Amino acid sequence: MELSLNVPALFFPAISLIMLAYTNRFLALASLVRSLKSKYEQSDRNQGLHQQIKNLRYRLRLIKNMQAFGVLSFACCLFCMLFIYLEHTVSAEIFFALSLFFFLVSLLISLLEIQLSTKALELELSSIEGIEDDSIVKKIKKKFEH
Repeated sequence: MELSLNVPALFFPAISLIMLAYTNRFLALASLVRSLKSKYEQSDRNQGLHQQIKNLRYRLRLIKNMQAFGVLSFACCLFCMLFIYLEHTVSAEIFFALSLFFFLVSLLISLLEIQLSTKALELELSSIEGIEDDSIVKKIKKKFEH
């Protein structure tokens, strides 16, 4: 298969949309960090708040890396288009492969961040409800233990 200029050009909107989603996640997390900081300064600084802050710090690093790999993917896509234009087919194919790889890494980091985000929300809900783990597996185990 020959790599035409249309192939990496079609990849541009996907990268742009995922970068927009990452930016939205970052803005939501930044807002949460600011509200937690305010809550931390006004409260008794309990251990639960420390855990949330630690979790948020890790998630911010993940989002930074997601964005970095997204930018690398975008840059490789641009270089791919440049090398297609210059008719350096091998270089264009290498940069397109790199673009796909960086995009995949970015998505995998995003998946990890989503998992952490969901776990943090589950812990928050559990603390409100007084339930430690409401997973279906735990409920089934409790049924068989009694």
